[in-house]
Amino acid sequence: MPPRDSTSNSRPDAIQEISEPATPENTTPPGPSPRDSALSKMLRMTPSADDGEFASVPQPEENEEVRQSPISDVVVEDMDEEPATEETALLRRRPSSTYSKHDYAAVEDVEGQISPERGRWQKVHEIVPDISAHGQQVLRIAANPKSWDREAIGAAAGKAGAMLSAVFLGTLLNLLDALSYGMILFPLGEDIFSQTAADGISIFYVSTIVAQLTYSLGGSGFKGVVGSEMIEVVPFFHKMAYTIMASTGTENPEAVRATVIMSYAISSVLTGIVFLLLGKYKLGTLVSFLPRSLLTGCIGGVGPFLIITGVEVSARLDGNLDFNLQTLHKLFQADTIALWILPLGLAVLLLGIKHFYDRPFVFPTYFTIIGAIFYIVYAAKPDLSMEDLRQQGWLFEKPEAGVPFYHFYTYYNFKIMDVKAIAKTIPTMVALVFFSILHVPINVPALALAVGGDDIDVNRELMAHGYSNAISGFAGSIQNYLVYANSTLFIRNGGDSRLAGVLLAVATGAVWVAGPGMIAYIPVMIVGTLIYYLGIELLLDALWTPFGTIVWLEYFTIIVIVLVMGFYDFVYGIAAGIFMACLVLVVQTSRKSVIRSEFTGLVAESTVRRHPIQRRFLREVGHQTYVMKLNGYLFFGSIVNLENKVRDLVDAEAFGRRAIRYLVLDFSYITGIDFSAAEAFQRMNRILYSKGVQMILASVVLSSEIGKGLQMVGLFKDPDENDDVPTPKIFEDLNKALEFCENELLTAFNRRSSLLAHQKKAQPQSMVPRPSTPPVTFPSETAFSSPRREYLFQAATTALTEGDALVPSKWQNFSQPLQLILQTFRDLTNKNEDFWHRAVPYFELREYAAGKLLYSRGDEPNGFYLLEEGILRAEYELDQGSYHESIVAGTTCGELPFFSETNRTSTVSAEKDCRTWLLTPEKWRKMQEECPEVARELLKIGMKLSAERMNAVTSYVLITAS
Repeated sequence: MPPRDSTSNSRPDAIQEISEPATPENTTPPGPSPRDSALSKMLRMTPSADDGEFASVPQPEENEEVRQSPISDVVVEDMDEEPATEETALLRRRPSSTYSKHDYAAVEDVEGQISPERGRWQKVHEIVPDISAHGQQVLRIAANPKSWDREAIGAAAGKAGAMLSAVFLGTLLNLLDALSYGMILFPLGEDIFSQTAADGISIFYVSTIVAQLTYSLGGSGFKGVVGSEMIEVVPFFHKMAYTIMASTGTENPEAVRATVIMSYAISSVLTGIVFLLLGKYKLGTLVSFLPRSLLTGCIGGVGPFLIITGVEVSARLDGNLDFNLQTLHKLFQADTIALWILPLGLAVLLLGIKHFYDRPFVFPTYFTIIGAIFYIVYAAKPDLSMEDLRQQGWLFEKPEAGVPFYHFYTYYNFKIMDVKAIAKTIPTMVALVFFSILHVPINVPALALAVGGDDIDVNRELMAHGYSNAISGFAGSIQNYLVYANSTLFIRNGGDSRLAGVLLAVATGAVWVAGPGMIAYIPVMIVGTLIYYLGIELLLDALWTPFGTIVWLEYFTIIVIVLVMGFYDFVYGIAAGIFMACLVLVVQTSRKSVIRSEFTGLVAESTVRRHPIQRRFLREVGHQTYVMKLNGYLFFGSIVNLENKVRDLVDAEAFGRRAIRYLVLDFSYITGIDFSAAEAFQRMNRILYSKGVQMILASVVLSSEIGKGLQMVGLFKDPDENDDVPTPKIFEDLNKALEFCENELLTAFNRRSSLLAHQKKAQPQSMVPRPSTPPVTFPSETAFSSPRREYLFQAATTALTEGDALVPSKWQNFSQPLQLILQTFRDLTNKNEDFWHRAVPYFELREYAAGKLLYSRGDEPNGFYLLEEGILRAEYELDQGSYHESIVAGTTCGELPFFSETNRTSTVSAEKDCRTWLLTPEKWRKMQEECPEVARELLKIGMKLSAERMNAVTSYVLITAS
């Protein structure tokens, strides 16, 4: 048909349409057309009075260049509409009934493409593609060769080829696994199960198909994974089979098989229920708390079982492998030794090949070559028949004629199965469930890391495992799991899509439907090599790989589990593993000391601002305070080290070298305490009291879990007439505990100060507040016999007499604040009373009642304080945390913000009635003008005081954090 000329149109006013240039190649990736926006749908749905007007507007005729443009990837999927004409609107109206169920008036953000709430079937359509729509699109593109894109076709063909290759590889792996795992699902050495190899393979295929469909149709977060039975669960099935045989006997084989296969299915359903509960309640991380050594030992315990099974299968023994001379003689007969030695050697060779050249295709290629060589040798000997090979043990026996692929379902007979025998297998089922849940938290993160799945949710995978196992059990099959190794090979070889997973399930189903007859043509050496290889590999992974990389206790745990599971019983092996894991945890935890750090009072000081003379005294006697910062959870294992340390502190020899008076135990980093550890503190309190040492507990709140745990053992119960041991002192933080110890030590300082002042008729220097309660007295010391108390008085005498620390009697006649200035600044300046007398007029008296606020954090500095009487409390609230300090009489307050002219850094209030002398900013400026020498000296003192406070606070912060 000749091209149509738009200029010959009967409408002379038609505007000729200019074709847009063709889209450059590779600029737009091939794919389906984008959906219409919600705004476009609204415009189509909205009736307009001007529709006729728009319809009457002449439209340009389609240009031939446009029809021949390579822009042909856009395919209109609406087949119900009329063909487009020149008068068709660009935004055509659709029947309102099509969108009547959508309420676009309720959509807040139209262009945000917020879709209406999805129903159940809509969610299904997100998982299962709309086959009809895609089929129509494929047919439409196929019918229009001009719309074909060579690059898109090439990319699609390449992707399809890779996917089919992955499906073939996955099917081959499933076939090999069925021969190694499924074939030995029943104990073939028993006469009752001697003909069940094909049935075991069929059960394996059913479980694999169920798992594959569950994961591929949206159950798993991975787009392409492989799910199937795992070899590690086979020993549990054998254990259940032998338990049932021991309970029911072997007189009725059909009843035994019905009971055994029912127990298999029930265990699968039970496993699925546990997985579903773990996933529903978001307990995926809880499973990962189980130690890796437990899983490694359980997996390694399967190794000896598989090696023994490999010998039984390869050597075609009539029964199980018994460790006696008769079995040994049978294995080394001329017609038997080659049957099991050859596959063992092939397994060792495969291990060596994979050690030096480990590639994904090595494993399937190796067994394909073995099969090919076997049949090449068979073809080279025309006189050798298939029956001869079966009689000699090189091929499996033929199944009975006419046995369908679903034959194992005939074993289910609810009338003859033994319920009591099934009940006896419950412990094995529980052990199997416990063993099953160990795999998911390890395999799922490992696979996510291997294939780059950063958004994988372990709880979702648990739910998927729950559905797949429950469905498999109800379908009469067994457990299945996500297989890490097969999934990695499948995804990396092109199976990274849900369609590939579905095709793998279809291919596996085809192999299953092909029937059990194929087993008669599979060489026994292939199955034997597979079983040997898996057993040796599991043993190496459990015993060789972790050797030298884990602590000897964990390695010993693995050995115990492997020996018990491999040569005694699987259930007892898991129980032994749990016991050993708990024992290892206790031993390793108890070996780690709960003592985070240790200090004496020489280093650990409170933030109380004290007079230099008092600080000098506290440094002399600081070693009588001992601080232990505790860490972690206190339980019966970890408390032993702490109790031994306390005993060492008060040991006769150690106590003679360094006698202590206060033991401060800081609980800042303690996370919990058990009953045994709480009782240990009672014992330690008695031991310390007998040596004259007072126990002090810091960072303990009675209403907390730790406080309640200590109260349960009666640690804070008032002493009675039968027990005169005082209760330990408790404080809410370490700072208050250190302040209490310092105040107690300063009591001796006050006494000595008063005694020396009376002898010299001088005013006492100490201004520390008297404790509200008398010091604790101990049976081991008196005022005349205690070396510690004598040392306190000697240290007090030294601190008071060095440098003539006592206030001279002439100062008693000085009025305030001169006397206070001389006492406070004495160690900070060498100026005498004549010099400081000039500063007196600039200070003014201020008195504050208890609870009165002096200033708040962030305020402008209103002055510099000298505290004559009382106690001030400074609260520091910072983004990093908070702390407080007490300011006692004879010290200063507010010097740094005042002299540096910065905002206040703390909130200060009167803890007790206070008498202060204040230097205001106005008086400070006046002092700088009238007495510049005094102002400069006062500024130096302020900087020295600030430096001392910075050192004290920094020291306390570091000790608190250490």
